Amino acid sequence: MVVKPRIRGFICTTAHPVGCMKNVQDQIQHVTSRPSIEGASNALVVGCSTGYGLASRVTVAFGCRANTLGISLEKEPDKQRTGSAGWYNNLAFDREAFKNDLFAKTINGDAFSTEIKHQAIDVIRNEMAPIDLIVYSLASPVRIHPRSGEAFRSSIKPIGKPLQSRTLTLDVLRDKCDVADIDLEPASNTEIASTIAVMGGEDWGMWIEELRNAQVLADSCKTIAYTYLGNELTEPIYRGGTLGRAKEDLDRVRDVLNSDADSAGIEALVAVLKAVVTQASTAIPVVPLYFSILFKIMKEHGTHEDCIAHMYRLFGEQVYGTPRRLDDSMRIRMDNFELDPDIQSRVKAIWETIDSSNARDLADIAGFRSDFLKLFGFGRPDVNYDEDVDPQFIVP
Repeated sequence: MVVKPRIRGFICTTAHPVGCMKNVQDQIQHVTSRPSIEGASNALVVGCSTGYGLASRVTVAFGCRANTLGISLEKEPDKQRTGSAGWYNNLAFDREAFKNDLFAKTINGDAFSTEIKHQAIDVIRNEMAPIDLIVYSLASPVRIHPRSGEAFRSSIKPIGKPLQSRTLTLDVLRDKCDVADIDLEPASNTEIASTIAVMGGEDWGMWIEELRNAQVLADSCKTIAYTYLGNELTEPIYRGGTLGRAKEDLDRVRDVLNSDADSAGIEALVAVLKAVVTQASTAIPVVPLYFSILFKIMKEHGTHEDCIAHMYRLFGEQVYGTPRRLDDSMRIRMDNFELDPDIQSRVKAIWETIDSSNARDLADIAGFRSDFLKLFGFGRPDVNYDEDVDPQFIVP
């Protein structure tokens, strides 16, 4: 079949197998062309299929030469429909790891569930050595609690008062954009609690508990989870909203893990990452407009990083390097380039003047659109998108 992008809301419902494969190969090339990293030997990546999770797995596998086990829930292809981008990314990663004599196995299932945790433990116990790195990079809008069976759904809303701001609405297929006003009502207490249940740190802690109880952790083990803070323009919808409240819960779990006598030997970390285009970020109000302005300025400064460049710097410089760049909340700060005062002052100046008529001049609309399409394997000049591909198999 000929695979073209189909957009529904903020998601592309198709993915191109060859484009996804080449995206993964590009990430591997980025890592292998740079100095190796002395770090992980056996790594578990929860949420391994896209974005920072995939880039983390590529970095520790091809940068540290680590064995990796990945966990993600992805849609499988059939003869009439493509799989999800994450499905093809995982398949490409596993094949490239095999070619490079690296152990790699991916479990396709609900990482929130106890069943998948136990499947992972079986793989570690029977096919790997004890785990010395756990990356927790899970992104999901819904969580079925493994103990209560209750379903929680996250909400992207401000807290305390309504939000009046602006965002970028982008018609990716027609290459049109508009700077539009938005009005958002604040989240209810139930919505706040549900968002914390889905995106907070409880499941991270459950993973560590299950792995520790199964005695499959190395004596000296690191675990890291990711967050984002942004600036005052995104503060009401991110850091000060339901998302930020959920991410604060990661700090709580980190502190519990680092102080718990039963977790002796485990070092838990939280890293604040930079802005990048992900499937999730395109759906967050305000964020696409801020990101588009930010990317233009950071590219002009020569400090813009994509997922893989950012993860390579994180693991080489901070996770397995010293000194660490920590804030008052003991988070590793990887957003130092983004929050550079000169860059932020220019972002704020443009924010005051940007509208639909000048957006392409003042923001990196083309780059944002390209990054979005690339997430699903589209928009690559080295792929013939008019050529038939089998959605059930990736081109070797």
